[in-house]
Amino acid sequence: MCGFDKEKGPGWLMKKGFTLILVGHINFILGAIVHGSILRHISKPNDQITTEFTAANIISVTSGLLSIATGIIAILVSRNLPVWKLHIGLLISSFLNALLSAACGVGLLLAISLTITNEGRGLMMGCNFTDQPINARSPVNADCPFDTTRIYDTTLSLWFPCVLLAGLETGLSIWCFVVGLVLRGLGPCSQAYLKEQLEEEALTNRAAEDPEYSPQGQSLIG
Repeated sequence: MCGFDKEKGPGWLMKKGFTLILVGHINFILGAIVHGSILRHISKPNDQITTEFTAANIISVTSGLLSIATGIIAILVSRNLPVWKLHIGLLISSFLNALLSAACGVGLLLAISLTITNEGRGLMMGCNFTDQPINARSPVNADCPFDTTRIYDTTLSLWFPCVLLAGLETGLSIWCFVVGLVLRGLGPCSQAYLKEQLEEEALTNRAAEDPEYSPQGQSLIG
């Protein structure tokens, strides 16, 4: 897990970065569609807040944005391996994104479970009910501020891909976090010698550019 080849590693890191950007965009778009077309009508109907739906979807959208940022940092690191500040940025962003994406997946699974268990009653909270309670799959017409046609199936069909994307974001972020540990020689990857190799290469390049520069006691990447 701590193996990061100096020659092929940057290419893999760049691919993971592009994948995170792509997945983050898709997750963000799906979350925005769910919120704009469905959840904005039920986020606070009649002073009743559907916390599980709204919170899960907001986390999903935020996770998509953070995945994009993490992917960009991963690409920058792949192109500038000796820059230690980028290593720190990769460690922080990938760690936070892994936590947020995992929370997103758990939240969406909870929202899906509640929706299926209650037959979509939570999706109909913005409607004006009669004495007879209805659900999202009920043939009874309800006075709603939104189109109830296939709202149950549409919501679930958007949430399920979001769960899969959240899992993918979590896996990629963990991989990027491990790469950050390797580059800094920290934690379980402290025995990796890549950090020392990068330091030596950076010092050699600095000395070649500046003949008066003395590498003794200096370190360019921390």
